[in-house]
Amino acid sequence: MTEKLSNESIAPNANRLLWAGFTAILAAGVGFGVRGGLFGTWETAFNLNGAQLGAISLGAGFISFCFGIIIGGVIVDKIGYGKLVFTAFLLHVLSAFVTFAAKPGMSSETAYLFLYWGTFLFGLANGTLEAVANPLVATLYPKNRTHYLNILHASWPLGMVFGGLIGWTLGSGENAWDWKWQLALYLVPTVIYGIMFFGQKYPKSEASEKGLKLGEMFKDVGILGTLIVSVLLFFFLRRDFFGGLIGMEAMPSNILSAIVSFALLAWVATLTKFAIGHWLIFVLFITHALVGSVELGTDGWIQNITGTILNPEQGKILFVFTSLVMFALRFCAHFIEEKAGVKPIGLLFICSVLAVAGLNLVSAVDSFGAAFGALLVYALGKTFFWPTMLAVIGDRFPQTGAVAMSLMGGIGMLSVGLLGGPGLGYARDRFSAGELSEADAALYAEVKSAGPASEFLGFEPVQPIDPKVLNPAKDAFAAKVAVERGNAAEDVVAKAQTITAEQELIAKSDIQGNRKVLKFDSFIPAVMAVIYLLLMLYFRAIGGYKPLTITPEKASGGTAGPSEF
Repeated sequence: MTEKLSNESIAPNANRLLWAGFTAILAAGVGFGVRGGLFGTWETAFNLNGAQLGAISLGAGFISFCFGIIIGGVIVDKIGYGKLVFTAFLLHVLSAFVTFAAKPGMSSETAYLFLYWGTFLFGLANGTLEAVANPLVATLYPKNRTHYLNILHASWPLGMVFGGLIGWTLGSGENAWDWKWQLALYLVPTVIYGIMFFGQKYPKSEASEKGLKLGEMFKDVGILGTLIVSVLLFFFLRRDFFGGLIGMEAMPSNILSAIVSFALLAWVATLTKFAIGHWLIFVLFITHALVGSVELGTDGWIQNITGTILNPEQGKILFVFTSLVMFALRFCAHFIEEKAGVKPIGLLFICSVLAVAGLNLVSAVDSFGAAFGALLVYALGKTFFWPTMLAVIGDRFPQTGAVAMSLMGGIGMLSVGLLGGPGLGYARDRFSAGELSEADAALYAEVKSAGPASEFLGFEPVQPIDPKVLNPAKDAFAAKVAVERGNAAEDVVAKAQTITAEQELIAKSDIQGNRKVLKFDSFIPAVMAVIYLLLMLYFRAIGGYKPLTITPEKASGGTAGPSEF
């Protein structure tokens, strides 16, 4: 491995920097996974409501990540990788101290602030590290970016596995650890990546090495690419920052969000002398918004959905299984590209087709074994999306330095918070309520929630089934299924005997609704497959997909495009 790395890299310490980046993203995955398992603990310990938990998980985590990766990507070529790594390390450590300041006995409002800002700092550190690691690895391995970016991002699913295992083994039972000790375990890979990164010499990106100014790096992103970021940023700021964090009324929230978003667009337009931007970056940015929705957005729901169709424990096992499959497969990108002859766009097209098939297969499962097979297909599909998209940007637009790569990552994460998670949540409410209403309209009218309607992007609002009715029905039905399969304990048998006909109908409606959610979700990779197919035809028409490098004309401010290796 070491010899191969030295042959393909541009720096003698490439091996160390690659695995330092791997460990950094591992720390982010572990922390993210552990925090996800602590929401119930925080809810009970500090008397937090659903809105506060949602603000911590989505508002604090996603907003700060997007700030970190976008701002970091803009400045990293100017200040260097080392300073941003040091900043991210300090933020990771500071995040732990702020979060741990939440203690029993303090008011809910005070505890919420500590947890919110601790999570905010954690997400900011993660985004800053992504702004470093992605362009750093792309710079180190300019002739094999797909392979090494996939290795770099193999650490994310591994971190999620570790985070989940920490919660299952240390979060319950007689010997359960305090939640602070559980969360503190993410500091172990944090210290390791700090030791691996510090004191190292970092290469400059090709754009920085050739002396390109920030305006020249932004030129191919231009107005079109920045417009996508600005639109997503507007909706995100309106909902989760100005509209949610500080509780502003709708009009001030809209105005402030519009000002910030327009200021970003105007700044880039002025910086690039009103360059429109390259159409391919525009297409890739739109496609990566879909990638964020189908990969991370679906990941946020797949455990819950499969747990509903089967049972919660099996849902957890299946989630770990798909994460381990992703971890292993991301080391195989080189074989697929070099040995099988599949170029990055072709790989993305194949992954899209597999994701469509996998989601439809998962929607039809009714047993644990079938779910393993279906989720294997889905895992094969989603594994290569994120890192390979970053590789395509690095291959085709080296003159953008870290800018386009970091903006793409920010778009993907913004999409998760705006489209993927909320969209699937709305679909679940809509389909489950629709199934019950069709089966027994009177029962649905009786058990539908009296709270706010579920809404998403102008679709018809729907009143979901009241969770206070739905959850007991799901538990009772799961117990009945366990008894029918002959593997139920005495307490499960007792619970199964309490189920009513109404509860069984409610639970079955929810299961059917979840099946429809996965089928609905499969339209996203279907659209991606069409886009990738068209891009394959485009590259075939221009002589094939090849990595590019910066020409002397481009480096000196000319208009000539990059050249092939």
